Amino acid sequence: MTATRNPQLPRRSLLRALGAGGAGLALAGCGVPPARVAPADRGRPDLSRSERRVDFANWPLYIDTDDEDTSRRPTLDAFSRRTGIAVEYREEINDNDEFFGKISPSLINRQETGRDLIVVSDWMAARFVRLGWVQEMDRARQPHVARNLDPQLGSPAFDEGRRHTVPWQSGITGIAYDRRRLGREIRSTADLWKDDLRGRVTLLSGLDEAFALLMQGDGVDVTRWREDDFHRMCDRVERLVRDRHIRRFTGNDYIKDLDSGDVAACQAYSGDVIQLQADNPHIEFVVPEEGGELWSESLMVPNQARHKANAEALIDHYYRPEVAAELAAWVNYVCPVPAARDILASSGDEETAALAEDPLIFPDDAMRSRLAVARDITADERVPFARRWNALAGL
Repeated sequence: MTATRNPQLPRRSLLRALGAGGAGLALAGCGVPPARVAPADRGRPDLSRSERRVDFANWPLYIDTDDEDTSRRPTLDAFSRRTGIAVEYREEINDNDEFFGKISPSLINRQETGRDLIVVSDWMAARFVRLGWVQEMDRARQPHVARNLDPQLGSPAFDEGRRHTVPWQSGITGIAYDRRRLGREIRSTADLWKDDLRGRVTLLSGLDEAFALLMQGDGVDVTRWREDDFHRMCDRVERLVRDRHIRRFTGNDYIKDLDSGDVAACQAYSGDVIQLQADNPHIEFVVPEEGGELWSESLMVPNQARHKANAEALIDHYYRPEVAAELAAWVNYVCPVPAARDILASSGDEETAALAEDPLIFPDDAMRSRLAVARDITADERVPFARRWNALAGL
């Protein structure tokens, strides 16, 4: 196995570029809550045995491809060879809210979506789970998930015990900065507010992407944050905007700004920074002393899926350590299968083995002690919170 860093635009940043209109859809989607679907109405007769296929919807640039033939996806091909199950793979998810709007009419009306497996960010997965729009998985069909899922990701507040969701990949929201241009280290979120960074800092524009790290900077336990924690964080950001300390709020733009030197420090995603560091070794990524957010984008089986058992088998395939290692070597996000680390370390290829030591792919104990999976924003909180945050961010 040879590590191949994706030379294209990082996937999580691509979704920011493609999904710039998502904020309005989020508010519209929450304004009229759809009816919740009861467990008894979520499934349908499973055709997995007679129809050896699975329809899989994912984000762009989020799976390994063959270096010589990018239409081939080695880990999917290996699954089909081993099981005889064909995979219809579609890179159709460009924005959480856009995709929610695309399939919600079918789910509201108890109809199939045409997809057996989907991947959305955990804050959106929380919405699906609350609405009863996804099915509980049969862990008896998923021994590798049960054995190898990272315990730190095992029981988020929105899906206790991960009964309806399984992480596809994870990442960390932290701080990126150019050590050479700044001339000092950043160790805490408070370091962003020092005078030498006035007008040289950017924050993420998306509420769900930005809020947890900023709360952690105020000493908040983001696994159980409250409304007053949110407003205290917004009060701080409002003052920093008024004082022109914060240069602007960004989507994927921070990559370009950091690389060009237009900003010296910013909120950032770990997967993006790994790729920036390949061209600029002076760029650092730090999980602040007060903590950083560990997030996931998760696999789910939507209601009325035709091939539930096949979908569950495909999920379990990606929790085999050797398969997880191959995927991690390509996408460079936090691997949700810690056992994949040993596979990479013993690969015999110097570049691949180095990935096993990268704490942004396999966080070490010191980093893990500062990571937390944030409580999601509830349906009742979302509209007023988004209204306040969007006003700050100029959305």
